[in-house]
Amino acid sequence: MIGDLSTSADIAVSGMKAQAQRLKVISENMANAESVSAEPGKDPYRRQVVTFQQYVDRETGADMVKVGKIVKDKSEFIKKYDPNHPAADAQGYVSMPNVNPLIEMMDMKEAQRSYEANLSVVQTSREMNSKILDILK
Repeated sequence: MIGDLSTSADIAVSGMKAQAQRLKVISENMANAESVSAEPGKDPYRRQVVTFQQYVDRETGADMVKVGKIVKDKSEFIKKYDPNHPAADAQGYVSMPNVNPLIEMMDMKEAQRSYEANLSVVQTSREMNSKILDILK
């Protein structure tokens, strides 16, 4: 019984680690939402997206989750008219990062809630383990 609860906590911890990495990438996206090239024709910052991967823990046999890859979002850059910018093209447009702060905030909220849900599982597992040990005394 205690082993099952420990495995549940291990699964939740793997989810917490994956969501923490996702939050880090979202933070990088937000920090670079206005990062453009200093030279014409060069690409600005490109949004990154985290993918998750399932794996089986050899020790427990439990299905876990981890960050699979961090990939570049291939969506188009946003064009902003600013003929005085050093990175402006011949028509006066500057390529802006493909980062939408609203989407990043929604992703951040989702990752935060998932992290908190996994944390709740860990806390509940610990409490249940403690109660089982008290009963066995």
